Amino acid sequence: MRTVFAIYVLKALFLLVSSAAFSGCTVIVSSAANGLADNLSVAILNQDDPELVRAGAPSYLLLLDSFVESSPDNADTLAAAATLYATYGAVFANDEVRASRLTTRARRYALKAMCESYAPACGWPDATYDEFVATLSGIRPRKAEFLYTYGFASLAYLRAHSSDVNSIAELPQIEALLSHYLDISGDAVNSSAYTYMGILLTLRPPAAGGEPERARGYFEKAIALTGGKDLGAKVEFARSYAKKLYEREMHDQLLNEVMAADPYQDGYTLGNVLAQEEAAALLAEADDYF
Repeated sequence: MRTVFAIYVLKALFLLVSSAAFSGCTVIVSSAANGLADNLSVAILNQDDPELVRAGAPSYLLLLDSFVESSPDNADTLAAAATLYATYGAVFANDEVRASRLTTRARRYALKAMCESYAPACGWPDATYDEFVATLSGIRPRKAEFLYTYGFASLAYLRAHSSDVNSIAELPQIEALLSHYLDISGDAVNSSAYTYMGILLTLRPPAAGGEPERARGYFEKAIALTGGKDLGAKVEFARSYAKKLYEREMHDQLLNEVMAADPYQDGYTLGNVLAQEEAAALLAEADDYF
């Protein structure tokens, strides 16, 4: 998930738009804040130095926490906080304990955002699979972004807690959630959702419900939707599908395509730089794995 980071930052930076409402700004100042948000989002998405983003992001995490403290029922602020915490925990927290802590907070914020925007979601933590799925049908397209945020935060959380059997048992719920998101999002679909579905369907072995061939279709869809500009989708395809199925030729081909590609693509540069770093690492260890 680390390699698809850039796509999530844009949503996280909604905090700068929310800050206008938080501070009671006038229409003029609100317009300026929106312009600043747009410019800052573009700057981060097109940043080619991940360490600069790693160093700067914690300040925004703390700022978002303060916004949540002031407006604990604001679903947009909660969703922004969830996204940035999940992103940072999945991308930059190399320590497992820290990743666990950050993604736990992310999921808590994401659940609160869903609960504020759709009351039946408040009962999700204690719901059975059937109860959970039954509530999804009531979520309409205008709530799709909150659903996407919860799915992303949950996937980040489950990856950080992959050694916990109880966490793995939640994978079918998140798969159902993302499937519903894809059904209702229409043209506004975030292509990363297809990557997530591919990851989910390969986290479990076939005997335990994994569906690698369906996963392949989702990875290919994610790549096609961005015209191959999102190199992270190819890295996840190689790692989650080709590597697990011992498809060495496909694995190396995908990663070599990533290494040969120009990472400087508008809106994808940061994620692509991270993708090339991971592609190099996966290629370096391939002989020992295959």
